[in-house]
Amino acid sequence: MAAPKVAVVGAGVIGLSTALCITETCPSCSVTVLSDQFSPNTTSDIAAGMLIPHTYPGTPIHMQKQWFKETFTYLFAISNSAEAAEAGIHLVSGWQVFKNAPKEELPFWSDVVLGFRPMSEAELQKFPQYRFGQAFTTLKCDCPPYLLWLEKRLKATGVQMYTRKVADLWELHSEYNVVVNCAGIGAHQLVGDEKLFPIRGQVLKVHAPWVKNFIRDGDGLTYIYPGIHRVTLGGTREKESWSLSPDPGTTKDIFDRCCSLEPSLQRAQDIKVKVGLRPSRQSVRLQREVLSQGGVKLPVVHNYGHGAGGFSVHRGTAKEAAHLVGECIAALQGSSSRAKL
Repeated sequence: MAAPKVAVVGAGVIGLSTALCITETCPSCSVTVLSDQFSPNTTSDIAAGMLIPHTYPGTPIHMQKQWFKETFTYLFAISNSAEAAEAGIHLVSGWQVFKNAPKEELPFWSDVVLGFRPMSEAELQKFPQYRFGQAFTTLKCDCPPYLLWLEKRLKATGVQMYTRKVADLWELHSEYNVVVNCAGIGAHQLVGDEKLFPIRGQVLKVHAPWVKNFIRDGDGLTYIYPGIHRVTLGGTREKESWSLSPDPGTTKDIFDRCCSLEPSLQRAQDIKVKVGLRPSRQSVRLQREVLSQGGVKLPVVHNYGHGAGGFSVHRGTAKEAAHLVGECIAALQGSSSRAKL
């Protein structure tokens, strides 16, 4: 068969990195990215981009660890290259603090990040209301630069990108051999996934260049993540809320909570408020499916539902999705060669 045509629907971090992995594992493919929004208008642009995994209850831990490890290794190599500044990737050290010691003192990802250890008594003095903490170094992606860097890489390999609202995956069957669904929260409508729900996140992006260390409350609700140009302060986790309007009361609450962890933030300047809807489900949907209508078949690979943990596992899930695309193409080539016999 001629060069297989693959459409990737969605241009957030999952869509772009999946498209890139497809070009790496299947160089003969012609890949196109279709999305109604590109950076700086995606949910990924709002994310803090910290590599601290969130646990998916419905996904085996060994799989989550594999995805995280692959993502960490990939971004660590970029952070050690001349591309680091343009890609917005850097190492950041800091603390995760708990009011009470967590059930598991060693999270599953503790041997993937760098230098993971319990905090010393002296370090804990910085956080008088907390009794236990973990210190480690991880990676952070500054999201808009990273998305633009991925787009640049894709264009260099000949990937086409079009602004297009896809209302039904089936509308692509006459143009493409395989369709990859990386629509994030859009998959709720696109494929009618009732298991997918939004978790609304409101964050502040502030100018506070003296803040160099990340600080994260162990409950994951309050966090301070320094980037190259701005510090992300969070946050909220509002299940089933579809509102994209910033809430002033929430802004004040986030700012106050972060100042209680890092009082110097009182002097932060130029506060910008951002809201995004995390595409959440019990487990990431990462699987093959064949749609069929009137005897015509369309192979689809789904890769969405990463919730708050998308950046931590994006490269690992993209590699797996690309492998599934390869399986779809092999099956198509097998059936076309059988048809010729």
